[in-house]
Amino acid sequence: MEHTLDYEIKFPAPREQVFAFFSDATNLEKITPPELKFHIISPLPLEIKEGALIDYKLGIFGMSFHWTTLISAWDPPNQFVDTQLKGPYALWEHTHTFEELPDGGTLARDHVVYKLPLTPLGDIAFPLVKKQLTRIFAYRQEKLVEEFGRWE
Repeated sequence: MEHTLDYEIKFPAPREQVFAFFSDATNLEKITPPELKFHIISPLPLEIKEGALIDYKLGIFGMSFHWTTLISAWDPPNQFVDTQLKGPYALWEHTHTFEELPDGGTLARDHVVYKLPLTPLGDIAFPLVKKQLTRIFAYRQEKLVEEFGRWE
């Protein structure tokens, strides 16, 4: 069964600046909760573009995972999509969009489509996974407000 996550946040910063932050893979460590032990294992610096592969290591629920992401769409400064090739989900496709606001700020949106592994057995864990993902994205939004400021 496919599930979706949708988050949006407004920043008092120009779209090009927000896009540049999100498209720098090393910033993922800054906006990921420390208990996930998230680390990029691909050689740095990374050039993010369509077709780029990024390897990470992280821990979820006490288990360590290797995660490989493909940048499957790249349209600076409007949008990019990262798709899991290897990792803990049966499907993970994360679309990041950035909309320039009339006052010079930016509306950033996250849309994630995901499936848990081992369907239908894996779906038993859905409430726990949803709670964890909600917490991860809340932490991420906190860190992004620290980076760009709060929309007033």
